[in-house]
Amino acid sequence: MFEEETISAVATAVGEGAIGIIRMSGNKAISILNEIFQGLKLKQTMEIESQKMTYGHIVDPENQKIIDEVLVVVMRAPRSYTREDVVEIHCHGGSIPLKKILELTLRYGAKLAEPGEFTKRAFLNGRLDLAQAEAVIDIIRAKTDASLRMALGQLAGALSEKIRTMRHEILGMIANLEATIDFPEEDIEELAAHDVQKAVIALVEEIDYLLATKETGRILREGLETVIIGKPNVGKSSLLNALLKEKRAIVTDVPGTTRDSIEEFVNIRGIPLKIVDTAGIRETTDIVEKLGVEKSREFITTADLILVLLDASIPLSEEDREVLQLLSQREAIVLVNKSDLPTLLDMDEVHRYVSDQQIIKISVVENIGLAELEQGIFDLVYSGQVQQKEGAFVNNLRQASLLEVAKKHFVAVLETIDNDMPPDCIVVDLRDAWDTLGEITGDTVGEDIIEQIFTNFCIGK
Repeated sequence: MFEEETISAVATAVGEGAIGIIRMSGNKAISILNEIFQGLKLKQTMEIESQKMTYGHIVDPENQKIIDEVLVVVMRAPRSYTREDVVEIHCHGGSIPLKKILELTLRYGAKLAEPGEFTKRAFLNGRLDLAQAEAVIDIIRAKTDASLRMALGQLAGALSEKIRTMRHEILGMIANLEATIDFPEEDIEELAAHDVQKAVIALVEEIDYLLATKETGRILREGLETVIIGKPNVGKSSLLNALLKEKRAIVTDVPGTTRDSIEEFVNIRGIPLKIVDTAGIRETTDIVEKLGVEKSREFITTADLILVLLDASIPLSEEDREVLQLLSQREAIVLVNKSDLPTLLDMDEVHRYVSDQQIIKISVVENIGLAELEQGIFDLVYSGQVQQKEGAFVNNLRQASLLEVAKKHFVAVLETIDNDMPPDCIVVDLRDAWDTLGEITGDTVGEDIIEQIFTNFCIGK
């Protein structure tokens, strides 16, 4: 059992740094520290005050050699991340001291932690529910302030609280219906079914609201996969550099400079854009450039958003038309670049392919229209449905799928009521919905799902 094992791992990122941290959790954590730590004043780590840093050295007991100068923190159960005894050893951030100290903890009774095992113990010990545990890794991977705020809202229990409220309401409905089963002479069956119907309709609306956030949540968590396409020399690389506010892509007057895709994360008003500058789409005999063009076409089929660049200073070409034809049923914004120059582009022809709302006139060189582009991306992500703040977001496929299943159970409840079926039939569907929602918070989830979730974590978290 995990309660009998003490785990240890490096909790800081791989590589050199000013500070590195080794973390232990379990009932032997303090006694292991006592074997390898020598404080300046305290002889026994049992005397170290909880939640306070203590200065000293890590020493190899076999030869009494000092491994490193350190600060240690002892966090006694249950006032710790895992609700077990937790020890953190703050040493210098080089790979050698970290490795040697970790080896000492393993030699004196700890085992190497598995990925996510610290957070898994926090979940199993009741400190976090499953939705909150998933938020921990989102905080670690957050790429913008908005991503971080969303994850912090999840960690604080924004989604969990809504799920618990819904499950509490379901239990109330089940209790009322079971009362009609136990006391049929009271003749309250019809009234109870009517109350359940109203409550379930409200719960379906609540689920629909949560599901409306799933795309926004996914984008804030993973990034909006955005591809820049257009014919060669239209300004794609210049646009990428402008959005990044640095010279990342090579810009020349020579067509075909970008032969392969360039991927970068861009922060647009808190929205992480995983933006790809692709090779210009055109017919070419150059083998390398041809492969780049083929990859550009592939990106168009998978991207969340397509930014199409056209040149306002020249008429629409066959290459432009080919690009515009690829936009059918795709989320796209057409950027008419070089709009500071005399316009020769036939806008009426452009409107045959896209609506006026999808077109923004820009000039990358003169910094014209970029603020309007950022607003367009912001409106696309939030769609007027959710606000950029902490709140209940559905930010992964597992949560969204479970909400969809719960909604199906609620729809089945409504159909059962419409068909005048007895209360025990309604209760069956309500219990299924209650169980399904419980999987989101981990109250009714199986061990296999728990294992799958925590394997996505890094070791030491």
